[in-house]
Amino acid sequence: MVRIFMYAVVYILSFLASYAQVKSEEIIVYNDSIELPGELSYFKKETPLVIWIHGSGNVDRNGNQGTIVKANYIQQFRELMVQHEIAFFSYDKRTSNSKNYKHLKGIQFEDLVIDAQKVIEALLKKRKFSKVILLGHSQGSLVGMLALNKQIDKYISLSGPAYTIDETLIKQIAKNSPSLETTVTDHVKELKSKGEIKEVHPMLVSIFAKQNQPFLKSWMKYNPVEEIKKVTIPLLIVNGTKDIQVASEEAKILHQNNINSELLLIDNMNHVIKDIIKDEDNLRSYYSPDFKISNKLINEVVKFIKK
Repeated sequence: MVRIFMYAVVYILSFLASYAQVKSEEIIVYNDSIELPGELSYFKKETPLVIWIHGSGNVDRNGNQGTIVKANYIQQFRELMVQHEIAFFSYDKRTSNSKNYKHLKGIQFEDLVIDAQKVIEALLKKRKFSKVILLGHSQGSLVGMLALNKQIDKYISLSGPAYTIDETLIKQIAKNSPSLETTVTDHVKELKSKGEIKEVHPMLVSIFAKQNQPFLKSWMKYNPVEEIKKVTIPLLIVNGTKDIQVASEEAKILHQNNINSELLLIDNMNHVIKDIIKDEDNLRSYYSPDFKISNKLINEVVKFIKK
C-alpha cells in the first residue's frame, strides 16, 4: 500500500513539474487595421503545432462568446494538447475583439479566410515546428480549407458543415418554421441574383438584416463539398453524434468527397466538443465550463497528429 501511495505521489509531482514548464506567449496578428490577439502555448520547442480556426459568431480564443456562451472548450482543448507535447494557438476572432468593431462594416466571408492566412504566416515566422496542423471548427472548417497553403502538413475538419450556407438556412428554417420555407428560398434567390433583399420578412430580419446581406452573399459562393475535394494533405473529418448544429451525416458527405480522408464519429460528443450523456445537458454545456470535452476526441487527434 505504501509503495502504491509513493508511486501516486511521484506521478502527481512529475505531472505538476512538467505542467509548470508549459510556456504561453501572447501574439497579436494584424490584417491591416484588424487586430487578432491570440495565445501560443507549448511544452517545448520544435513540436507539432495546432492552429485553431473558429466557428461562426464572436468567438474568442477560449471558445467563449461575450457574457453568454462560456463553454471554454478551446481552452480545455489547448490544455490537453500541450500535455501531449503539442503546441497550440488560437486567437480572438475579429468579431470578438472590441477594437475591431469600427472596421467590421461590410465584412465579407473572404476576410475571415485572410485572417486565418495571416495567422498561419505569423506563426510560421515565429518559431520552427516539426509539423503544422490546421483545425477548422464548424464554420471554420470551410474557412480553414480555403486558407490552406503548402506549409500546412495536416488538416482536421471538426463539426464542419457539408452544405452551403444558403442550403443550411433553408433546411433549418423549413424544419423549425415550415410556413417560411418558400419565403426563405425566395430571399436566398434574390440575394444571390440581385445582391440584396429589398423587403425582408419580419420573422427573418435577424438573419437577413441589411447589414448581414453582403457577408451572407459572399459566404454562399463556397461549397464545402467542392473545397474538401481540393485537400491533398492528410485529412481527418470529425463529428459528434450529439451535435445538434451539424449532423454526423454531413461529416459522412465530406468524407465521401475526399477518398483519402479519415472519418471519425464520436459517440456523445456535441458541437462544442463536450461529452454529453444526458440530452438535457447538451445546451447547458454551451453556457458552462464545467462539462468536460471528449477524451476520445483528444486521443484520436493526438494519434492523427503524431503518426
